[in-house]
Amino acid sequence: QVQLVESGGGLVQPGGSLRLSCAASGSGLIIAYMGWHRQAPGKQREPVANMVSGGYTNYADSVKGRFTVSRDNAKNTVYLQMNTLKPEDTAVYYCNVRAGTDAWSMRDYWGQGTQVTVSS
Repeated sequence: QVQLVESGGGLVQPGGSLRLSCAASGSGLIIAYMGWHRQAPGKQREPVANMVSGGYTNYADSVKGRFTVSRDNAKNTVYLQMNTLKPEDTAVYYCNVRAGTDAWSMRDYWGQGTQVTVSS
């Protein structure tokens, strides 16, 4: 019912910036949550940042002050602006969305993942 398209990953030097995008598509869509997780080599997937419908945001301690999550409601798109990137930010970043046609049909969806590599 819901399709997610991620983009924006790539290779960047330490201190550089990237912006990830995730667009959700579907008719009559209500989105309760949009956010980002990441999975680094040899580590478990962890939450990075998210925004709920009321505009409240959450950030992992490791990215506070460097990453910013934002949302374009008209486009059903969530963004992750990543500044001052560090090698430890290297991971596959996954968009995740909780959405449905009404409050009783909400389900979780995941994007395909986009690789972010921070290296000299």
